Amino acid sequence: MTFILMFTSIKNYLLVGFLTSTFLFSCSLRNKPILSKRLSLTDSLTTVSDSVVVEGITIHNLFKSQILAHRQVGKYDSLMILNNVYIKHKQLWDNCYGMIFGANNASKFNTSTGMIAWNKTLYPENKTLFDKKARELLAMNLDSILTVNLRKFNKMVSYKPKAVISILFTPIQGIGFGGCNAEQFALELNYENNDLDYTVNKGIPHELNHLAYEPNRMKDPNHDTALAQTIDEGFACYFTWVFFDGNIPQHEAVENMSEVEWKWYLAHEKEIFQKVKRYFDETGENPLLSNNKFKLFPDAPKTLFYWLGFRIIEAYVKSHGANSWKDIYNLSSEEVFKRSGYGNQFGG
Repeated sequence: MTFILMFTSIKNYLLVGFLTSTFLFSCSLRNKPILSKRLSLTDSLTTVSDSVVVEGITIHNLFKSQILAHRQVGKYDSLMILNNVYIKHKQLWDNCYGMIFGANNASKFNTSTGMIAWNKTLYPENKTLFDKKARELLAMNLDSILTVNLRKFNKMVSYKPKAVISILFTPIQGIGFGGCNAEQFALELNYENNDLDYTVNKGIPHELNHLAYEPNRMKDPNHDTALAQTIDEGFACYFTWVFFDGNIPQHEAVENMSEVEWKWYLAHEKEIFQKVKRYFDETGENPLLSNNKFKLFPDAPKTLFYWLGFRIIEAYVKSHGANSWKDIYNLSSEEVFKRSGYGNQFGG
């Protein structure tokens, strides 16, 4: 009798368990969400912020509206271009683009009719390329990466610059990534040979360091010399390497060089220094700043003075300690060079 009761209890328990499992399984199927279709590019772009602001730095995602203005087939939202592209960063268009591309092109940028006109045709004519660039930015999780990097930058520098940067498409390429002053910066997405991942991740810290260093640099009476410009660019490259905690190769921090290109410079380092040191005090074009033109080193890859500046800053830090790169913000270019001891290894 005991056995029969126990067996019956087990059967009942198993039956209840089976029914419960079946019920839960059927509920899970019933409640399982239907997978939505993958968002279109334009729908995805609506999730991107118009602007990212961290302390004194603003980055406008103008490219977003340049694409979304064509969202409806056969229709063009000129008002979106006017408000979200032109007026959003009017100083950049009116002053920087309007000036550097000459009088014949000024009206393209410093008038609302001009801006509306070229934006009407530029995206449709370059849709494949522009969509590709936009998808690359979306894959980076653009808002997040900009916010994280800007916060980190502001923690690292003692002087926090104010800056306005726009990420955009333009009908005439020429800026690449740069500008006329701190409030008129542009990152041209359709700039030829633009490595977008490198530019967004490493180019922005590089350019912002120029702005953080600039107030002290301009106090230097020799700020226009070749040495000052070499220190300025080298410092921006070195800062980029420090920004990523030394976890990227040094050659990558200097114009995204290859390891082979970096080794070329190291192999010719003594010769480079001995030939270019005579130009340190010069202003204007010279073989140190314009090697491509003067062909002092015709086989030199990338930009000569960026690499040399990095090596000078690196020598300074080796002599004064890991955090001594922060000294550079308060020193003249001549002081940086002398205290680095860089030239001593090459006899001067």
